[in-house]
Amino acid sequence: MYKITDRKVLNPTVTKLTIEAPLIAKKAQPGQFIIVRPYEDSERIPLTVAGYDREAGTVDIIFQVVGGTTMELNNLTVGESVHDFVGPLGRATETDGFKKVCVVGGGVGCAIALPVARKLHEQGCEVHSVIGFRNKDLVILEDEFKACSTEFRMMTDDGSYGTKGVVTAALEELIAAGNQYDVVITIGPLIMMKFVVKTCQKYGQKSIVSMNPIMIDGTGMCGGCRLTVGGQTKFACVDGPDFDGDLVDFDEAMKRGSMYRDFESHKREDTCNLLNKEVQ
Repeated sequence: MYKITDRKVLNPTVTKLTIEAPLIAKKAQPGQFIIVRPYEDSERIPLTVAGYDREAGTVDIIFQVVGGTTMELNNLTVGESVHDFVGPLGRATETDGFKKVCVVGGGVGCAIALPVARKLHEQGCEVHSVIGFRNKDLVILEDEFKACSTEFRMMTDDGSYGTKGVVTAALEELIAAGNQYDVVITIGPLIMMKFVVKTCQKYGQKSIVSMNPIMIDGTGMCGGCRLTVGGQTKFACVDGPDFDGDLVDFDEAMKRGSMYRDFESHKREDTCNLLNKEVQ
């Protein structure tokens, strides 16, 4: 059993848990993920490593409450344990050799982008960070990004915090100012990553995208994270989750991702009803 040593609500729909898992903490790298099962009869879900403390033997996970399993996970408190916590899995994000990188994160994807930005910063890389949210209430990890970034841009769709606009506007502003990056690493909603890649292509910038958002099973068996990369079939969980942005067929990936929305909605309702009965 893997004990929860800390729990923090980052915004109304996003929670951070710190889990005691010394063997995983010893090996975890940015970009990798964990298979989590809150209870013995829960569904297995992949969650990206959002941080780790090798000395304390803990691993951070940050998740958005969108379905039944994340509701179960969100119901756990400090001192309780998750039933399964397996990893680290997936390929770590490549960070070696870069001198100047722009990290672009959107929404809860910022939880995946942060450890990448931190590691680049620790390696002496000049890090520019752009993070975006729908509104001020959904902002997470601002101070953490500022601490590891030479340049920082905060964007909100409605202008309630930071600068009004989308992340591609800030990225284009940085490039137009003369910044040339070894690579732009982007993590967030598929539609956001698609247009980050298009912006990079406009200026001849290399991009890396994390296809973590489409992962379901995390082992390659379910086929839910199947995508086309450079005309070849790949699986985000076993071949990635990072891929060359120029080669990813985003339209296909977005179409496949929408197939599971109704199922997630029904599962969330069922779990909510079950948890409410337990409370009563």
